[in-house]
Amino acid sequence: MTRELHEQHMRRALYLARKAEGQTSPNPMVGAMVVKSGKVIAEGYHKKAGLPHAEIVALRKAGSKAKGATLYVSLEPCCHQGRTPPCTEAIVAAGIKRVVVGVRDPNPLVCGKGTRHLKKNGIEVVAGVLKRDCERLNETFIKYIRTGRPWVILKSALSLDGKIATRTGDSQWITGPKAREYAHRIRNNVDAILVGAGTVCADDPRLTVRLKKGEVRNPVRVIVDGKYRVPVSARVFSNARRERVVYATLGGLPVARKNKLQKMGVEILVVKRKKGRVDLAQLMDELGAMEITSVMIEGGAEISGNVFDEKLVDKLIYFVAPKIIGGKDALGAVGGQGIDRLKEALQIKGMTVARLGDDLVIEGNI
Repeated sequence: MTRELHEQHMRRALYLARKAEGQTSPNPMVGAMVVKSGKVIAEGYHKKAGLPHAEIVALRKAGSKAKGATLYVSLEPCCHQGRTPPCTEAIVAAGIKRVVVGVRDPNPLVCGKGTRHLKKNGIEVVAGVLKRDCERLNETFIKYIRTGRPWVILKSALSLDGKIATRTGDSQWITGPKAREYAHRIRNNVDAILVGAGTVCADDPRLTVRLKKGEVRNPVRVIVDGKYRVPVSARVFSNARRERVVYATLGGLPVARKNKLQKMGVEILVVKRKKGRVDLAQLMDELGAMEITSVMIEGGAEISGNVFDEKLVDKLIYFVAPKIIGGKDALGAVGGQGIDRLKEALQIKGMTVARLGDDLVIEGNI
């Protein structure tokens, strides 16, 4: 088969994988296809952790027709017993002749071993087809497996002159409805939303997903409050018994506040102090230990500046409105210490710009 044909089928596998976006954590998104004599026999994708992997779904649909066929899969098949049995054994048992893989699985339990097991059993393996596209699909999973920390997205809505609020603190709404809907779609795909105490005190947000169409899944809400400023009556705590809310704070939390929050169902997470505030790097380690693989930070200038200073941001999403707010006392998008020289500035990679109504959305990795 030609490389072009392999890429054609792999693009379809990637399309299938994205059907489960936001649903598979802590597992990766994976798509698979069984192709025989140039004809697609069966397709499958991994829907949720604990459910069959993409390869198994496709092989079950293909049945006896899988014998002598080619299996396309966007991520190297697993060869260990996890929440589900090893996929390599099922591939061998099905009589698959060739496996075309997008990218190697970074999990040390799999990394290269799945491919070697297939070759050992006489199956031809073609690896690295649309490798970069497959890596981008699962950048969250890859970082989480390699570092134990979640993929961190920093999202902000700002005016054309870089302000996130007026000098009086008014910020609703800088951007229009299409930009806000897109932001909610992103919320729907991450494991957690993180904000600082200032955002909760100023806006009293619910931090829930409000979409009119499709399946809605509210992420874990993480509130960072090192000075015990957030009122226990804040709306973000109101349904903590039904949906997980994590209150990240420092030691010395007043007993009365702790008891009241816990009674409401809020999970208390005590983090060490760094420069007088919650150590955000340790917080990311703690969230990773909770199997939270992706976090979107929606905080204001202070927490945005802190995560930039700590070099914790992986991806930036800026919604820019065609408005001028002005004023030296109006809040800018990023606070914190900042840099001394332009050569120290963070560089955005792979930047894309799109229009959402009257607003622009700028995205890129750091």
